[in-house]
Amino acid sequence: MKEWLIALVPLISAALGASLAFLFTSRAKRDESILRFKEEKYAKLLVKLQGFVGSTTSTQLKKEFFEEQYQCWLYASDDVVKSINDLIRLVIENRGSDPIPEVGRKVVGEVVLAMRRDLLKKTKLDYTAFCYTDVHDAKKR
Repeated sequence: MKEWLIALVPLISAALGASLAFLFTSRAKRDESILRFKEEKYAKLLVKLQGFVGSTTSTQLKKEFFEEQYQCWLYASDDVVKSINDLIRLVIENRGSDPIPEVGRKVVGEVVLAMRRDLLKKTKLDYTAFCYTDVHDAKKR
């Protein structure tokens, strides 16, 4: 009986170790895949966000942003969804007119910051760190 246990314990240990290694490796790959997917989707949202800012304001970009925004309900964190909802609320409240620049900048910056937090988990930046450079305005100066 003792010899049998001596032979069985290493086999059980090896099987358990292999199972745990497989579990952790597959979880890490899944998490990496999800992160890569979110990065791609957030990058698209970020580009479409230009439709709300400066001389790049565009009805077409806004429409494309909202199409992406509907999809983000499937993958985005709660904070990203809430910050986008704040942006939508601001657009609705202003009904086609430009919002107060600082309010608009804060809302757009909060969207970007929420995406950053979702991807990186921690950041020391706040919404003011996101700076949109309007190329058309830069040329005029």
